[in-house]
Amino acid sequence: MKTITSRDNPFYKRLKLLAGSAQQQKRHGQVLLEGWHLAGAWLDQGEQPQCCVITESALRDDEAQALLARVETARIVTLPDALFGALSDVAHGVGVLLLVERAALTLPARIGQTCVVLDDVQDAGNVGSILRSAAAAGIRQAFCTSGTALAWSPKVLRAGMGAHFLLQVFENIAADELHDRLAVPVAITDSHGAVPIDECDLRGPLAWVFGNEGAGVSPFWRSAATLRVTIPQPGGMESLNVAAAAAICFFEQGRQQRWQVN
Repeated sequence: MKTITSRDNPFYKRLKLLAGSAQQQKRHGQVLLEGWHLAGAWLDQGEQPQCCVITESALRDDEAQALLARVETARIVTLPDALFGALSDVAHGVGVLLLVERAALTLPARIGQTCVVLDDVQDAGNVGSILRSAAAAGIRQAFCTSGTALAWSPKVLRAGMGAHFLLQVFENIAADELHDRLAVPVAITDSHGAVPIDECDLRGPLAWVFGNEGAGVSPFWRSAATLRVTIPQPGGMESLNVAAAAAICFFEQGRQQRWQVN
């Protein structure tokens, strides 16, 4: 176990640079995971982080000791609370983060399973929530077009609650390139003239496309859609939050698929 006490330490400076910029993390192929839940979710994969950074005060926590027991001692670095504060993106955080490698992914030549496409979804909380629902529903691939919030940013990671480690998340994908590789129908939600979701046949694999919170699905994906579903809203609201709509779609599809098997 190593201890860093100086702000001038080269490794600490590197951590601070990464903590201050999701773009820097993307550039270096690294991610900072802060908090017990994200750290534990990463370790549940059986992987070791590049480094586990923990504050001196957090070391006294029983949960910290349980987590550290899963990390090789040589990978653990302790910091004074004051130094850790410059790395943290969470108010009143617990004082632990992992530095991990981000897997390099190659866009599949053919996509034949149910997947989710985020089309210029800009709100980080919505992106994370959609990824979380997708992972919970058993979806394994998510494709983010340019304009979508950075999938590995701290806010998206927190909202995803570990979903990133169950999904292949592809970023900055061109819509036309992705469409050419889809071997499944494209499905979108549409509040005008679409079929109620519970009356649609969702038993086969689909590419679910969810669009910008304000503008909705782009013209490209609207024209590519072969299935348009609407979610009945008897309460009279004009629309649903995109993350809520996505969750309904994923789990209605799952319900129909289970019914088909049974």
